[in-house]
Amino acid sequence: MELRNIAIIAHVDHGKTTLVDELLKASGIFREGQKVVERAMDSGDLERERGITILAKCTSVDWRGTRINIVDTPGHADFGGEVERILSMVDGVLLLVDAAEGPMPQTKFVTMKALKLGLRPIVVVNKVDRPDARPEEVHEEVFDLFAALDASDDQLDFPILYASAKQGWASEDPEARGGDLSALLERIVVHVPPPTLEDPDGPFRMLITTLEADPYLGRILTGRVFSGTITPNTPLKALGRDGIQVEQGRVTKIFGFRGLQRAPIDKAEAGDIVALAGFATATVAETLCLPEVEAPLTANPVDPPTLTMTFSINGSPMAGQEGSKVTSRVIRDRLMREAEGNVAIRITETADKDAFEVAGRGELQLGVLIETMRREGFELSISRPRVVLRKDAATGAVLEPIEEVQVDVDEEFSGIVVEALSVRKANLREMKPSGGGKTRLTFLGPARGLIGYHGEFLTETRGTGVMSRVFHSWEPHKGPVLGRRNGVLISNAGGATVAYALFGLEGRGPLFIESGVKVYEGMIIGEHTRSNDLEVNPMKSKQLTNMRASGKDDAIRLAPPRRMTLEQAIAYIADDELVEVTPESIRLRKRHLDPHVRKKAERLKAGGEG
Repeated sequence: MELRNIAIIAHVDHGKTTLVDELLKASGIFREGQKVVERAMDSGDLERERGITILAKCTSVDWRGTRINIVDTPGHADFGGEVERILSMVDGVLLLVDAAEGPMPQTKFVTMKALKLGLRPIVVVNKVDRPDARPEEVHEEVFDLFAALDASDDQLDFPILYASAKQGWASEDPEARGGDLSALLERIVVHVPPPTLEDPDGPFRMLITTLEADPYLGRILTGRVFSGTITPNTPLKALGRDGIQVEQGRVTKIFGFRGLQRAPIDKAEAGDIVALAGFATATVAETLCLPEVEAPLTANPVDPPTLTMTFSINGSPMAGQEGSKVTSRVIRDRLMREAEGNVAIRITETADKDAFEVAGRGELQLGVLIETMRREGFELSISRPRVVLRKDAATGAVLEPIEEVQVDVDEEFSGIVVEALSVRKANLREMKPSGGGKTRLTFLGPARGLIGYHGEFLTETRGTGVMSRVFHSWEPHKGPVLGRRNGVLISNAGGATVAYALFGLEGRGPLFIESGVKVYEGMIIGEHTRSNDLEVNPMKSKQLTNMRASGKDDAIRLAPPRRMTLEQAIAYIADDELVEVTPESIRLRKRHLDPHVRKKAERLKAGGEG
């Protein structure tokens, strides 16, 4: 059977996973009347809840005698490491672009990676059924993007189709409305070359691209077979990037991707994408091969992390009450396991071994890791995100990551967005209409200035703005950036909060908790309206006497507390604060719970800065 290997790449929410659903239906994978869950490839709980793809996944369809292996990739920039690994497995890419939004920052990022590897894209302008669709203009914008990214003549001569993934049709005619996806499947078979293999009959070699754990089979290693064939029980070895042998073992199972299922197969040949079981330590970017092979396959380098956080044990008075995994040893084991399969994350231990520096691509990627861990029963303390700095080898100057920020807002909000980002040291590079009465603004600004801005941005644009960020370059340090303007309200004792006390504190600023909630000394319970921190007593009750009050005692009504998601809490805290994460709660606290220790630390910091 002929083979085609293709990856679907696009900006977040442009319809990749929906298109894969429809391709599976078009190829007859599902029987008639079978109930099919929407976005079947997004199998993780967090993927379904957030409506985004986090992990790249493989599937395949059979179309008129050709097996098409399809890899669904994440669209969010924070998970770009997944996309970069996957591109080494495929021979072509399907670039999906929204017919209204056009090419977005992540479109540019993944397209640049694909073009660099020499892959020839097929462009699909999706969502042409939108009332604000502008397919012809988007076609021109895609061509301009390719030209700006130094695409070759072959790559610039890309086929283009117009589609509605939701309605399940694609056509080469921009005016078409309806039909099926046969035109797209035919185009994949014709345009994407069969797997290019240097030595198909040579010894077996496979580059490990993704890794997952199975409770029965252990590690399952997915990758593309570069040469040779493999059958179960074949002895293999794993070579690291440096050519040193990591492990020796036997293949216990070989799986091929057949629709949504991973089916056991008896033999895998060069060019196919398969998953192997039977190895205990082999990991991503290593080569599985026959014992006589000496040289590993070349793994594409992945862009380095740009953001770091400190993960430590939960040291609050409520530690161990809600989670089952609280020691630094189990936290370390879990983080090391994550780093094995996720090449975009880097883990380092601190000097005293009780905390871990976790570096990744962005707040969302690290937030997903923390959310996954808390659902597994972990308790953690998380520090404020910090950008990863590096030194210029030639000049010795400190460099920081700069991000490209693309904002689509209604015209009336463009001024306030420009002002807010200017304060964060971002420079406006381009301003143009983007259709539907919206204005598209493009900025370049330091990543540290953008930490925590997304929530403020949604408030300023009344929820109508769309903001996308992607790593752009390393540039000299831009100097201090304005941080949080407001102080916080800190509990000065432990106990359960009282409505009477909270009612008296509402004038000081918005509260994060309600009455009857357990708090401890040093816990943050609200935001102060001024720039300084304020210690308050949320347990103070009304003094009762045997004298009748002249006024009437009405029932106390508190304003609803301000609830924060995990990402909002991480972005909100200052450098001297932590987020306490447990399976049931997200609490904000000061790093030093004792007020005397806090004041001493502030004096030392002021002396150091002076």
